[in-house]
Amino acid sequence: MKIARFTHRGGPPRIGAVDGDEVVSLDRLLVGDNVVAAAMLDPGTRDAAVVGAERLALDAITLLAPVARPPKFFAIGLNYLDHIEEGGRPVPEHPIFFNKQSTCVNDPFGGIPIPAVAPNAVDYEGELGLVIGKECRSVSAANAPLVVAGYTIVNDVSVRDWQRRSPTMTLGKSWDGHGPMGPWLVTTDEILDPHGLRMKTFINGELRQDTTTDLMVFNCWQQIETLSTVCTLEVGDVIATGTSSGVAAYFDPPKFVVDGDVCIIEVEGIGSLENTYVNEAT
Repeated sequence: MKIARFTHRGGPPRIGAVDGDEVVSLDRLLVGDNVVAAAMLDPGTRDAAVVGAERLALDAITLLAPVARPPKFFAIGLNYLDHIEEGGRPVPEHPIFFNKQSTCVNDPFGGIPIPAVAPNAVDYEGELGLVIGKECRSVSAANAPLVVAGYTIVNDVSVRDWQRRSPTMTLGKSWDGHGPMGPWLVTTDEILDPHGLRMKTFINGELRQDTTTDLMVFNCWQQIETLSTVCTLEVGDVIATGTSSGVAAYFDPPKFVVDGDVCIIEVEGIGSLENTYVNEAT
């Protein structure tokens, strides 16, 4: 099931199941706008909740990020071989994780700010995102699928000059609005294996990134195993699982985004995330 978080006519955030060009209200599940809680329910319970429920046209609602404020927002660097090669880096022996601060979360179709103090090195990174559905610690790779609520799309927006200033990469990855996510959460009964999904990124219609998610150096389950060894993973934590070659920084000359550029990221089985880069007001 594709579970969306949305508003309608200026009302409060709600959740619904996406069915073609409509969204079916899941209000009767009594989970407020908690997409993760809905995703973790028995599929039969979710299916029963949409029978006879209110239906709204997708073009009549405003889609919101599936997780408004994740407890933790992790991302991984250098996790696709072609991206490692385009930057002339060695293949890492261990996963290279960093944090995106939770205030970076942005909605599908939300404007991505180009910072006034860093206008010339803003990039895109199309990534598969996974959302944790069960609090857990020390999870093996074999058991990792059991703690996932579902999958979404993430643009790991990067301010490259600020990223280079900070060895942890955090300063270049955590600007407000630089974590667009969506357009919804796809539950694990719909995507049984997140590896092997086609993933593409377009800027103004130009194909920049084209890969499949089975080309990760460290797959989704290994990432969960590593992170949960270090810290407790909480319900709603988001993990952006890495990007492929084709980022703006490694074109010659670089193709950094400018005001008005439209970024569309497509992931097979999920949908597309579309955001426009806009100059930050000074």
